[in-house]
Amino acid sequence: FLEKSKKGTKILDMNITYDEINKLDKVKRLKLINSITGVKSANLIGTKSNDGITNLAIFSSVVHLGSKPPLLGFITRTSKKVKRNTLENIISTKKYTINQIQKEFIKKAHYTSAKFSENESEFKMCKLNEEYINNFFSPYVKESNLKIGMSLKEIIPIKSNGSTIVIGEIQEIITKSKFLKDDFMFDLENAGTIAIGGLNEYFAIKNIAHYPYVRMSEFPSFD
Repeated sequence: FLEKSKKGTKILDMNITYDEINKLDKVKRLKLINSITGVKSANLIGTKSNDGITNLAIFSSVVHLGSKPPLLGFITRTSKKVKRNTLENIISTKKYTINQIQKEFIKKAHYTSAKFSENESEFKMCKLNEEYINNFFSPYVKESNLKIGMSLKEIIPIKSNGSTIVIGEIQEIITKSKFLKDDFMFDLENAGTIAIGGLNEYFAIKNIAHYPYVRMSEFPSFD
């Protein structure tokens, strides 16, 4: 990342090439690539096996895919060496929950990423409470201010790196009326929602602007 000059070697604005990225230490590469996309949604995905063993895992890749039908997606790694309980449970039961993380239980949520044994539930190990609502098969996180019941619609393998996109359809949304604004936007700030930066940094959310739906007839002047 250094550039030669007449006065010797000096550090300039960084220009990290493809080859240099691949030569980075694994941990540095992971942290760099995971953080340059900015802050991401922070959610716990709850599942249950057909044997009744619950699982809870933290994800920063949940994204909106459409509102009619209401679809959400998330990305998970697939591996023959590492057992992916979340993905396996979703494939076998077709159900899962997405639970937004709030500041009150960030630490507990973070440690759900530990490699527990297959018969140990992250709910129990991280002291988070299972909650079953409306006879939905998969467990919700009781502490969460926004709980979403999901039904599996589609799984798409990503050939480039062996990841998988899991696409689900929203079956129910559970929250408190005080966290919905008049226009039905979810109030992230007042709900205490947090965001993830990189692999292990967490950020508070603060609303700094609200603009109207863009119409050309109302396009502003930027002079």
